[in-house]
Amino acid sequence: MPIEPKNNRRSFLKKLSTSTALAVGAPIAIANASKGFESSTYLDLVKRKAVSANDKIRVAVIGTGGMGIGDANTALMVDGVEIVAACDLYDGRLVRAKELWGADLFTTKDYREILERSDVDAVINATTDHWHQKVCLDAMEKGKHVYCEKPMVQRSADGHSIIDMQKKTGMVFQVGSQYVSSIIHAKAKELIAAGEIGEINFAEAQIDRHSARGAWQYTVPLDASEETVDWDTYLANAPKRDWDPLRFFRWRNYQDYGTGVAGDLYVHMLSMLHFVTGSKGPERVQATGGLRYWKDGRDVPDLHLGLFDYPKSDAHPAFNLSLRTNLVSGGGNNFLFRIVGSEGDITIDFNGLKLRKTPFPKDPGMSLNSFPEAMQEALKAAHSKKYPQKAEMVGPSEFEFKVPSNYKGDRYEHFVNFFESIRHGKPVVEDAVFGLRASGPTEAGNISYFQKKIVGWDPENMKLKDA
Repeated sequence: MPIEPKNNRRSFLKKLSTSTALAVGAPIAIANASKGFESSTYLDLVKRKAVSANDKIRVAVIGTGGMGIGDANTALMVDGVEIVAACDLYDGRLVRAKELWGADLFTTKDYREILERSDVDAVINATTDHWHQKVCLDAMEKGKHVYCEKPMVQRSADGHSIIDMQKKTGMVFQVGSQYVSSIIHAKAKELIAAGEIGEINFAEAQIDRHSARGAWQYTVPLDASEETVDWDTYLANAPKRDWDPLRFFRWRNYQDYGTGVAGDLYVHMLSMLHFVTGSKGPERVQATGGLRYWKDGRDVPDLHLGLFDYPKSDAHPAFNLSLRTNLVSGGGNNFLFRIVGSEGDITIDFNGLKLRKTPFPKDPGMSLNSFPEAMQEALKAAHSKKYPQKAEMVGPSEFEFKVPSNYKGDRYEHFVNFFESIRHGKPVVEDAVFGLRASGPTEAGNISYFQKKIVGWDPENMKLKDA
């Protein structure tokens, strides 16, 4: 059913008043989440029954780079989870895995050995983008649940096979855009559904970075060589090339293995937007930008701008989205995620959100100077009749929502969701269909950038189309 902007507004404001008082023209800070919000959402996540030995979930990590280690350590924060195996194509990372998770940890350069183990219930797929599809398919076919890092696939056409395999096997599958599990975005979704910003017409996001590491200049170890790295396996179906440590350790810089700015960063913004609005995705994508600074051999832009046209749906009216990333921003590291409606906007950051309401004036006012005096008087009389009361100046109403002081973070919540689905059959927040609807438009953005054209995307059937 379509969302009615004015629906249930009175009851919503009554509930909201338990946590904050709305004021005109002044922000209201909330130190912690409201009691009502905690009891209905957050505490349901962190206050759980003790996990029995039979409910223990044994996880293997495939790809133990920075993201794989971060995911694994976060997964271990959830009760009843242990890391039992690790795979990587670089020897040093296998050594590091044992340092982190125990000297007896099973390690290998061949992920297929992990999939054959009976002591592995689930895998974290933190491989490079061009390996996502293959590892996900093989893992589910071998009866393993899968947590797959974003973007779900490098090419949208590959995503349908993952959807089909999940349906065929019944294994739990979740994409790792962790922001969709954040209580901040749960609150944004609640506010939008209650009509607090009216009808959505625009959204914008920017992720600017001002650091070499933020620009994917990852550290290359001193022992990097064909003796320590399984280079041939790494290439997989990518073009065959001579050994190049930069293409292995700084893989995001190359189209052969990654998805550039769009797949690394925009996919998060699309996931967040789709979650809070209920959208299935855009229908047209246009991108521009360039390689402005990092002329280090990479073949993806370091400045990228994308425009996305979202069609009207049962969940929302038609609106537009603007995305930007600058990997050499002299203004510093900046993050913005804002959704604009006819009656207000919501701005989201990593610690909370701010709702700002600016009521649209019913009285449009008058501009009379260009008309004869007689016409001016006639217009004044007509205006007074239509708007009998003097218009009042109404400033914006603002309030803030902040995460609780004991909040463990959205990545933790995302893994809680994943493991709860494994244990109790609860639906994941970001399944393969959701994942493809987020990653597909990023591929359209890359095509648009490189081919200098508008690219069409079918959000319902999740396919590229001619614009």
